[in-house]
Amino acid sequence: MSNKISKTAKLVFEDGTQFLGKSFGADKSVSGEIVFATGMVGYPEALTDPSFRGQILIFTYPLIGNYGVPKKELWESAEIQVAGLIVCNYIDTPSHHAMKMTLGEWLKKEKIPALQIKDTRALAQKLRSGSSNLGKILLSNKNIKFEDPNLRNLVKEISTKKFLSYGQKEKTGEKTIILIDCGMKQNIIRRLVARNLKVVVVPWDTDVTKLKIAFSALVISNGPGNPTIVKITIKNVKKIITKQIPILGICLGNQILALACGGTTYKLPFGHRSQNQPVVERGTNKCYLTTQNHGFAVKKIPNRFKEWFYNANDNTNEGIIHKNLPIMSVQFHPEASPGPTDTDWIFDYFLKKAGIKIKK
Repeated sequence: MSNKISKTAKLVFEDGTQFLGKSFGADKSVSGEIVFATGMVGYPEALTDPSFRGQILIFTYPLIGNYGVPKKELWESAEIQVAGLIVCNYIDTPSHHAMKMTLGEWLKKEKIPALQIKDTRALAQKLRSGSSNLGKILLSNKNIKFEDPNLRNLVKEISTKKFLSYGQKEKTGEKTIILIDCGMKQNIIRRLVARNLKVVVVPWDTDVTKLKIAFSALVISNGPGNPTIVKITIKNVKKIITKQIPILGICLGNQILALACGGTTYKLPFGHRSQNQPVVERGTNKCYLTTQNHGFAVKKIPNRFKEWFYNANDNTNEGIIHKNLPIMSVQFHPEASPGPTDTDWIFDYFLKKAGIKIKK
């Protein structure tokens, strides 16, 4: 055990179950939704993924921290997004040529509590049972109330407050993509810019139909929380659809698109959070490995749409596509980071359907 691991603390579930652990993060009590992720790599990207906003994240892979924390330019957002962190074994002696600090130093700097609890397998099994997923990390005998982050508008909390531009420097036009920031990962921007596109990021509540800049297509990003709460975004997407503007939704964007077109969503028992979710393209024998991070899913497929992908594990929806128009969405992350790049082709497919010529 590292000498950087200090006082005893505990993780408490809403049903009263408690797990003792050792603190290696900030000395702070927090409450949130407890979730688990099974990825073997990519903890810096996961911790900075806005889709984890308000959640206490458990990494089931037994060694976390062993390669430290890279420079900020490689994160998925500007800060740590999780409310708290649970690991099996924290490594405070990392080794990597690109590291800038240890994981413990980073967590303390950003005031995020973290515990080492040896039996993360038992934690994952408890969450998979569906009995309880609200919890809190308690340190310094400071008790707090349980809080369900899905009751808040997490998208509003995390979305950009101003317009941001990336990629090509020339004026907006035929190679310009509008990206609605509902809690986007930076790698979505990187993958679009790599295709020689200009990307204009706009806040979650932007009415794109009133923009005075020229653009050719729209991307609705991933993000945290319950999709039915972002009513303004859903309303605005309805307007966009009437204009027949090409649309690609990613993760939360899949749910928003479905709701805007008359579909429905629901909360999964324990969500999909891993880098090895098998996704099948409907009507084919093709199965792709995907990175996923979501707690809600599409239930009813909207009229004029068909299911594009489904999950090979539980048959849940993994994407929808319009029968005639270049409007589509996926529940997984084609931009990966971390994870397999099996579905990076989704961007090319969408851009081709949108009539946008690309050069990578």
